Amino acid sequence: MTQGSDDYRDSGLQFPDSFVFGSATASYQVEGAVKEDGRMPSIWDTFSHTPGKVWNGDTGDVADDHYHRLDSDLDIMKQLGLHAYRFSIAWPRVIPNGRGAVNKPGADFYSRLVDGLLERDITPVATLYHWDLPQTLEDEGGWPNRDTAYAFADYAAAIGERIGDRVAVWTTLNEPWCSAYLGYASGAHAPGRTDGADALRAVHHLNLGHGLALQALRASVSNDDAQYSVTLNLHVIRPEGDTGIEAARQIDALGNRAFTYPMLKGEYPADLLEDTKDITDWSFVQPGDLETINQPIDILGVNYYSTNRVRLWDGRGERQHADGHKDVGASPWPGADRVEFLEQPGPYTEMGWNIEPSGLYDLLTSLRDEFPEQALMVTENGAAFADVVAHDESGLAVHDTERIDYLRRHITAVHRALQDGVDLRGYFVWSLMDNFEWGFGFSKRFGIVRVDYDTLERLPKDSAAWYAQLAESGRIPE
Repeated sequence: MTQGSDDYRDSGLQFPDSFVFGSATASYQVEGAVKEDGRMPSIWDTFSHTPGKVWNGDTGDVADDHYHRLDSDLDIMKQLGLHAYRFSIAWPRVIPNGRGAVNKPGADFYSRLVDGLLERDITPVATLYHWDLPQTLEDEGGWPNRDTAYAFADYAAAIGERIGDRVAVWTTLNEPWCSAYLGYASGAHAPGRTDGADALRAVHHLNLGHGLALQALRASVSNDDAQYSVTLNLHVIRPEGDTGIEAARQIDALGNRAFTYPMLKGEYPADLLEDTKDITDWSFVQPGDLETINQPIDILGVNYYSTNRVRLWDGRGERQHADGHKDVGASPWPGADRVEFLEQPGPYTEMGWNIEPSGLYDLLTSLRDEFPEQALMVTENGAAFADVVAHDESGLAVHDTERIDYLRRHITAVHRALQDGVDLRGYFVWSLMDNFEWGFGFSKRFGIVRVDYDTLERLPKDSAAWYAQLAESGRIPE
């Protein structure tokens, strides 16, 4: 391992000129305008309007109003010197009912977004699916329904035809683990269902949708230099005690290899099938599916926030569920009923997630070891803190020193991974702006730009200025 400070608080480290520093958002979290220009409801519209599902009854109806403030938000990105911007496309804005004709005003919004980025010399990185499934498709069964994967491919082809001449990087799915397990097993995320068998069906159909969408994009995108990717929230699992190794194996199968193996190897891990045989026989995997899923990708996107510590529950006392996800009663880990997620040492972010930059280093190097030919990109990393607005001589300010420290330490981990031979192409801070944080509503602020939810005014935090220095120089600021 490349040597540096034990606490990962390094400064002055220089990144290659080709390394990309960007930021990211997701459509439902920032856009608002949920009933405008032909957009129809997504599962998150339905879920957030269901009493008790989201903190404080918050919804994405307005969110950051990015739909109406596109140009000024693009100007902020330019001021920050972002090399790239990772955004997601709202499927129900482009094809409102999930299938059928393209909604021109919706597609035009993303065309304006891409053009605005290019005019400001910012590379567009487009994600097809960041969790806002059209509600009509959920009414037909959602991701547990095989037909959803084919509808997703048709949507990919339609948007690829319209902006595929200008987008540099296409990402099929963001964090399918969350879509499958939080959406259909634990019910913490939309659509809020709690059925382990449906969750595993969703795993497969998300994987299948990924492969079908890659085929559709390659057939419809006219930019010969476009790159193709998927983004996974792979779990860094720390075993605890004598039973930790077995617990970690089970969680690795469900949380990581359920996606990396079919996507990158063309197979499901045998231990995953064995662990879940009492839940499903996996007969929904049809001949040819794994070949379809196993499409070559240019970049594997990696989202990282924290680690997990696990062991097998001994049946005594109350079983711990500190897996970092909102606990609404049901488990997001079908087939892993004996695994216990232990509370981890601090410090923590406002989400209650432990801060461990070594976990990011370990994740990147382990992927290098397992998939040595696969280029990687950190597509999300960041932290929520209790930001305070200060009234300085120059006006309002947010002195978010904790977030700067978090970013410094994790970007140091990224640099060490690069030094140790990881083919890593870029880093995207989550998030550009404070936004609707899913089940937590507006109670958690991840942005490097503050949003006043009463006035919707934007205020770059100190972390934005720090990150702008990094993007401009390619060097971790002193």
